[in-house]
Amino acid sequence: MIKNLSFDELMRLFHSVFALRADEDELTFMLDLPDEKVPDNDAWHDRRRIVGEWYGWLNANSTQTPFSEINLCTYQNVGANNGDLPPFIKKINEYIGDASLGSGMLVSLDEVLAASSVVVSVPELSATAPLKMFAKKFRFRGASMPGFLRSMIPSLSLDYEKVHARVVQFQERMELADGVRIRLRANGTTYESLYDLRYRPAHASGGLMREPGVVANLPSGEAYITPYEGERTNEPSRTAGLLPVQFEDEIVVYRIENNRAVEVVSQGVCSKSERDKLGEEPAYGNIAEVGIGVLGEWGVKAVGSTLLDEKLGLHIAFGRSEHFGGVTSPRSFNNPKNVIHIDRVYVPSVQPRISVEEVTFLFGGREELIMREGSFLV
Repeated sequence: MIKNLSFDELMRLFHSVFALRADEDELTFMLDLPDEKVPDNDAWHDRRRIVGEWYGWLNANSTQTPFSEINLCTYQNVGANNGDLPPFIKKINEYIGDASLGSGMLVSLDEVLAASSVVVSVPELSATAPLKMFAKKFRFRGASMPGFLRSMIPSLSLDYEKVHARVVQFQERMELADGVRIRLRANGTTYESLYDLRYRPAHASGGLMREPGVVANLPSGEAYITPYEGERTNEPSRTAGLLPVQFEDEIVVYRIENNRAVEVVSQGVCSKSERDKLGEEPAYGNIAEVGIGVLGEWGVKAVGSTLLDEKLGLHIAFGRSEHFGGVTSPRSFNNPKNVIHIDRVYVPSVQPRISVEEVTFLFGGREELIMREGSFLV
């Protein structure tokens, strides 16, 4: 079994990632809890133990940290990735040394976040989107670690200065490009789609969350952007084409128009399920993100969790986008329970029947091919 980070390793990580000052406000760990609708699993149970140990070690050595207080807070899971967080959470009074974490009292989420300068969220269901919005309001620095697994612990020891520098190379291209053309091959057929990158900021998530108001994933290592969603008057989005996604052994093919998956053109059980989802919840089909992960260059392998796997290569997300600079928010969904931001990761270990033929950035009349047959050319 992979050993947890020690106190010294944890502090080294926090100093690197957050650029800790001599005097910090509170540090808050946040975890969601299972229930009947979203039952516990071994990885979730182990994650609570991992974070509980972090909290225990930091509390035991609190005089060696710059934090005024260290909090461990829990809340009932919200039922879906990136759903709105509850207004009250439980602050653990005394960690009892296992995954049950201990008893506590209900406190205002706003009050906890307002008092914190660093927030580390390690839930089963991602809270990245709401935390990004809270960080803008309360000015904390945050690490979002949804689905974190023990197998990811070694990736917390990467040189994130170098990771960040590599990520910025792609972020700068995204910032300047008008679009990106992606060609994917599935079952011998090439599918092409174009993503409109106008009017949107590009983001570098390289593992350095050093400025107030910044929340990013950890482990980290991606550049990403929300395509233009066509919200300007008389200016539709140019995002269009065919996008394949592997579900189990089936290739589902979406037809994209005006930055939304508007139709499933493939046939099969999974295709029908996805077709029904688009019919029930059109916002689910919003193209929310185009991302390029770089950690594959550091020899990092997929572990079966999007948190890390998306950092290995090309990925495209559906659903909520306002936390990345887009306009699709929870209010865009017909049912609050359907609010989602979900990534589709194009690396062989995740979608083995789909390969990346080419990724090309478009700069007006100039093109730059940056990926061919799954490998970077820059």
